[in-house]
Amino acid sequence: MSTDRTLRLATRGSDLAMRQAAYVKDRVGTRRRPVELVEVETEGDRIQDELIADLGRIGAFVHALDQEVVDGDCDAAVHSMKDMPTEFADGIVVAAVPERAPAGDVLVTKDGKELDDLREGAVVGTSSLRRTAQLLHARPDLDVRPLRGNVDTRIEKLLAPELQREHERRMGTVEEEQKKESSQEMRKYNLDPEGVLDDENEDLSDTEDDDEFDQSVDEWFESLGELERGALGREYDHEYDALVLAEAGLERSGLIHHIGTSRLPKTEFVPAPAQGAVAVTAKDEETVSRLQSRLDHAPTRVAVTVERTVLAELGGGCVAPLGVHATVKGNTVAVRAQVLSTDGTEVVEGTRDLPIENHAEAAAEFAAELAGRGADDLVARAAAENE
Repeated sequence: MSTDRTLRLATRGSDLAMRQAAYVKDRVGTRRRPVELVEVETEGDRIQDELIADLGRIGAFVHALDQEVVDGDCDAAVHSMKDMPTEFADGIVVAAVPERAPAGDVLVTKDGKELDDLREGAVVGTSSLRRTAQLLHARPDLDVRPLRGNVDTRIEKLLAPELQREHERRMGTVEEEQKKESSQEMRKYNLDPEGVLDDENEDLSDTEDDDEFDQSVDEWFESLGELERGALGREYDHEYDALVLAEAGLERSGLIHHIGTSRLPKTEFVPAPAQGAVAVTAKDEETVSRLQSRLDHAPTRVAVTVERTVLAELGGGCVAPLGVHATVKGNTVAVRAQVLSTDGTEVVEGTRDLPIENHAEAAAEFAAELAGRGADDLVARAAAENE
């Protein structure tokens, strides 16, 4: 890579992806060597009517970005690391893994309910096989339904039914008021000699002028937040009581404080491998060195290496309900893994403290132990169900 030209970073065009890429840009760019973000459409962006598992490969959001690097059109690419396959395009390496955001999942509701507070049979939306299985394992009574879209789109679908009904109710009240005023005007000028309007609108003429609402429709709309306004025009297929989303996505999107959330325990809802982590891939040695020196966070890299090693050994990809979460604690890496049947009725899980000096090899041994206890059978069954 030339030292006197702009570094071009490939990224998806979603708000979350652009925010992640902007973070990398701010950390890497200098006056002499600026950074340019290059928006790239991926297969996962083009296919909007299928869930991630139904796309058939975990790299649906990754390959197009890395291909820009392979072809020389971009110098590096920014990914949500949980979307990345365990094998890369020729010559591509993970140049840097910045410090991780919160790795867990949150339950999203309008008022911040806990999972146990949801009504029996509550409808919960998620795009993840893992989250579906974990929800059904914890609450078999739940009605878990598929939901895709960007973070803000999903939240708008949660808010849409109630807000749209409220808007219709307010607009209906305005129409009734206009009808009342019209009938009063007609009576004032003796335009209803037969008294029909008096009969039909007796309740209106005798109604006090106290308004049902303390705001006009325009004032009410102006009082809404950006998410709520978006929800007024959002189409939806189901009415959801709650969603499950990654806390990192909500935090990076700036939405965490604009909707009710409660954290799901990582012991029961083990996160996806590398959830909350960002990866920057590159090919050119000088670019790799530059990115690593400015961005790489060693504890995060070790933790996600353990998680992705377990994923690779079990072969889960995006077609199996599999969670792995690791944390560096001094000279050890504490790791918890969980593999479930797609309906949540069966689970194989375990924990292990791995030595940091050979964490990848130890993670592979941990995965082999899980496989011997039936995890590989659950993965194989899930893969067969999604063929």
